[in-house]
Amino acid sequence: MKTDTRRIWIALPLAVVALCAGADWLQFRGTDNTSCSDESALPTEFADGKNVAWKVDLPGRGPSSPIVVGDRVFVTASSGPREDRLHVLALSAADGTTIWHRQLWATGHTQINPMGSVANNTPASDGQLVFAFFSSNDLACFDLDGNLKWFRGLASDYPSTRNDVGMASSPLVVGEVVVVQCENQGESFVAGIDKRNGLTRWRIPRDRDAIWSSPTVLRGKTPKDDVVLLHGRSALTGHDPQTGKELFRYETSVHTVASVTTRGDRIYLPANGLHALQYNPADHSVQLLWYEQKLRGGNSSPVAFGHRVLRVRNPAILSCADVETGRKLWDVRLEGAVWATPLVAGEFAYVASYEGKVFVVRLGEKGELVSTNFIGKGVLASPIAAGGALYLRNDTQLLKVASH
Repeated sequence: MKTDTRRIWIALPLAVVALCAGADWLQFRGTDNTSCSDESALPTEFADGKNVAWKVDLPGRGPSSPIVVGDRVFVTASSGPREDRLHVLALSAADGTTIWHRQLWATGHTQINPMGSVANNTPASDGQLVFAFFSSNDLACFDLDGNLKWFRGLASDYPSTRNDVGMASSPLVVGEVVVVQCENQGESFVAGIDKRNGLTRWRIPRDRDAIWSSPTVLRGKTPKDDVVLLHGRSALTGHDPQTGKELFRYETSVHTVASVTTRGDRIYLPANGLHALQYNPADHSVQLLWYEQKLRGGNSSPVAFGHRVLRVRNPAILSCADVETGRKLWDVRLEGAVWATPLVAGEFAYVASYEGKVFVVRLGEKGELVSTNFIGKGVLASPIAAGGALYLRNDTQLLKVASH
């Protein structure tokens, strides 16, 4: 019996809606770290101000992505000759006006790669609190109205935790814990911080190696079954978010910048290629389903959705593969250097280059580049979607794109 691939691709947007995140965008790559959104009517053209609802100048630089909680957009930045002035802002999603702006002094190391800033790390939220983490290993907790609840200068506890180009792992909120990944050539560790009081619930040592990937949540049937995924240079490990206990280990050479992603109980690990793993919650084991060297990518993370998985390969090639087999289906050639992770929303992928071009690709039977939109240079932040809008950040500005 011959499969009608046209029907599969027509049904794809519905599958994306069923598997992707809801209205708020609470942390790096979304609430479940999947880089997909159920927004299905986002604009595909926004060059020259078209469909740009607002654009605001930020008080500093930063590769961090914004997050959205209700009617507020939260974003971080850093400024000053030594990038040691840290900024946390809450903006109105309606018009971009500043609701509150808090400033902190970095207590830790602020040496960074010139491309980045001390605001490399995307903030996170549980819907009530906002957790801003910086390359200086400063972690601050605010309520939604900007009241400082607690502050941890982790560099005071672990002064050798640093690298020479800047830390970049974003915090992850799982249950009552904020997970921070501080893997580096010095005192390397991952810690679970109590989100209510900032105290350390658990801390596990890690290999002394510079890592810029972020912790990822593998959602279980209940919150108690959630697993935190971490990867260093030589292995992927799964951990109990409440205790830090290691549940499984999968050893392979792993990418140090791109982060792992999930789809159900499937794990997609960026390495020298892409590894697809099946997680078994009964015994906390993982099994290799397939490995595809042709899906070796750059610094952006893979995105799994519906029956497909996306990977940005060097030089700026968006590849789409079958999520069950790893067989490559199509390529779309883009331009420039892509550090940001693509956003999948509806039947489109939004891919941003460092040079400031956002490419909109239709996710059909064959990938189709439908528009190229310039938003300003220095784009390292990954696009996000929430509340019927697209949010994009260049080096110094934040934009909201919406059709209404």
